[in-house]
Amino acid sequence: MSAASGSPSRSHKANGPVSDAGFVLDVRSLGRRPGTMREVRRTVTEHERLGLDLIAIPADAAVELDLQLQAVSEGVLVTGTVSGPTTGECSRCLEPFDDRVEIRLTELFAYPDSTTEQTTEDDEVYRMADDLIDLEPVVLDVIGLELPLQPLCTPDCAGLCPECGVRMAIAGPDHGHEILDPRWAKLADFAAEAPGTGDPAEGSTTPDRSAPAAADARVDSENTEEK
Repeated sequence: MSAASGSPSRSHKANGPVSDAGFVLDVRSLGRRPGTMREVRRTVTEHERLGLDLIAIPADAAVELDLQLQAVSEGVLVTGTVSGPTTGECSRCLEPFDDRVEIRLTELFAYPDSTTEQTTEDDEVYRMADDLIDLEPVVLDVIGLELPLQPLCTPDCAGLCPECGVRMAIAGPDHGHEILDPRWAKLADFAAEAPGTGDPAEGSTTPDRSAPAAADARVDSENTEEK
């Protein structure tokens, strides 16, 4: 799903034009007379999921449209709100949750033969076809921008315990883990080792024979002096 606003609109569903049904709006009644307005309030059942990976309006949910269509010189200006229920997975504790989203629309649909239609690229403005407006691409784009990339079940969700993975919301205030300071852990490992093995790195246990040799030398020197 594209999350960028301004992508080209599909003129109608692939199986043929639909007049004033679902997200498709028939604007012939406006007569291309600037200033003419029409209000649209309807509930649409969208059979595809609308949103992001972690949060979206689920398939077959009821989406509420509350819109105003106004004819202007270059096309039809659509303003109003689109709202619906959302289901998601918390990015901190990974638990499913339900919420609701309401998005505001302000979008121009250019007439096929207007200056705007002729002087803009396909991805710069939405277009009409056969006096029909398909709002679905607009809703997809705006929802993609409105919904959070990292949704939360509650604003203060504490997430999961980094040690055992339990949800902190149900772990209780006394939940915790004894963690040995790594500096003391090294000393504990050292104390647990067997006595020295003779390796200089661990401290040699070989008797120091230099001291008796020095004592013998001193005795020989004293005997020589007495003679």
